[in-house]
Amino acid sequence: MSLARLLTGFDETALVELEQRHRLLPDVKAAYQQMQQAAALDGIELALVSSYRSFAQQARIWTAKYSGQRAVYNKAQQQIDIHNLTGFAKLEAILLYSALPGASRHHWGTDFDLYDKAAVAADYQVQLLDAEYQPAGPFYGLDQWLNQHAARFGFFRPYQRDQGGVAKEAWHISYRPLAEDYLNHFNETMLAEVIALSELPDTALLLEYIPLIYRRYVCNICKE
Repeated sequence: MSLARLLTGFDETALVELEQRHRLLPDVKAAYQQMQQAAALDGIELALVSSYRSFAQQARIWTAKYSGQRAVYNKAQQQIDIHNLTGFAKLEAILLYSALPGASRHHWGTDFDLYDKAAVAADYQVQLLDAEYQPAGPFYGLDQWLNQHAARFGFFRPYQRDQGGVAKEAWHISYRPLAEDYLNHFNETMLAEVIALSELPDTALLLEYIPLIYRRYVCNICKE
C-alpha cells in the first residue's frame, strides 16, 4: 500500500465494511464498534452518515458545488450563490464545509460523520448542520456524550470549533492513533501532484493556492 495514494484517496485496499455501505480501516472499525456499544448503554445509538470517500467521490462533491449544482453555505448556514464569487473567494466558500479532493481526511479511512439514530424518527434526514448538535437540536445529547467519552476510544473532533479554516463540525470524528500520523506525513507536494493530474475545474487556480489551502484547511485542526 502506498501511503501517498492512501492519503490522497486512491488506495482502498486496506478498508473494511461496516453498517452496509460504509468503510473504515480495521483498527478504526474496532474502536468505533467499542464506542458504539458504550454509547448504547447510555441510550445513544451511534450511526454513520459518511465514512471513507475516494478522490473521485470527493471530486464529484467539489465539482457540483463549484458549478452551482449543489448548495454551498456560509458560516451562518445560509445558502449562497457560488456564481457571484471568483478566484480564491470561490474556493474559500466551498472549503468551509467541503475539503479539496486529495486533502480530505475522509480519504484516510480514519474519519467519519456521526449522528444519534435513537434521537430522531426513522425517516429523519440528517442535514449535518450545527443547529442539530446545539442544545435545541436532536443530537445535542450525542455532542455532550462525545465530549466526555470519545477520547477513551481514541477519537477526537478535528473541527470541534471554528479556527478560521473548516467550519465547526460537531459530527466529524477522527481516530487519533492513525490520523495524527497520517497528517504528519501528508504534505503540499502530494496534494499538488494529484490536483495537477486531475480534471477538477480551474486546476491552475487550485495549484496557485495549494500552500494556503494546506495551511488553513488541512493542518489547522483542533488537536485536543
